[in-house]
Amino acid sequence: MGEWIEVTVAEKIRWNDGLYSLRFDAPLPAFKAGQFVRVGLDIDGERVARPYSLVNAPDETPHEIYFNLVPEGPLSPRLARLEPGDALFVHSSVTGTMTMERTPAHRHLWLFATGTALGPFLSMLKTDTPWERAERVVLCHSVRRATDLAYGETIRRLQARHGDRFDFVPVVTREAQPGTLSERIPAALDSGELERHVGLDLRAEDAHVMLCGNSGMIEAVQQVLEPRGLRRHRRREPGHITVEKYH
Repeated sequence: MGEWIEVTVAEKIRWNDGLYSLRFDAPLPAFKAGQFVRVGLDIDGERVARPYSLVNAPDETPHEIYFNLVPEGPLSPRLARLEPGDALFVHSSVTGTMTMERTPAHRHLWLFATGTALGPFLSMLKTDTPWERAERVVLCHSVRRATDLAYGETIRRLQARHGDRFDFVPVVTREAQPGTLSERIPAALDSGELERHVGLDLRAEDAHVMLCGNSGMIEAVQQVLEPRGLRRHRRREPGHITVEKYH
């Protein structure tokens, strides 16, 4: 269902040579923070589209996507070349199951993202829902290089608004960077470094974990957490871990 809508780029943000955000106005239906939309271009007579999570909260405009450039890919290099005023296509249906409304009750919310998978978590954190449901929120963002840490201003606003209830943990794995962890997320959990860093234990009794990003991180984190009694959350079998794979 739904239809393609031709929209105009309102703004492009170039975070570095491989990371971009595009903002555009589109008459999308009401959606839940954490959901995604299909974005496309007509290339050689064919519409090529990919799903991208919305970074903006449901009540924010313009809409925004955050993506990495895949040099050999058919779409992302062309999206990266767009400028304000250029046209692109957005599908009118917004979907996705990684939303706060689907999570069971919890005291502590742990959000783990790699790369551009940070986007849907920012959409969630700009809404009231996570803060109404959890006493404490930990956002952990893992990247290869320090220049891949995007949306710093948005994160600082969240820290200013929520104070000690919000912990942001940047992880930079391929270079030394002050103020960041260097172990990958699964290793930092396994060693206890991440929990020591924020002063909070990740326990099945009071935590819900949301994993978004590459499949290697998602699978490895689940292997670390399973012995602690945390299991995948499913509609018919409530659990502690919600997952969305980006690739």
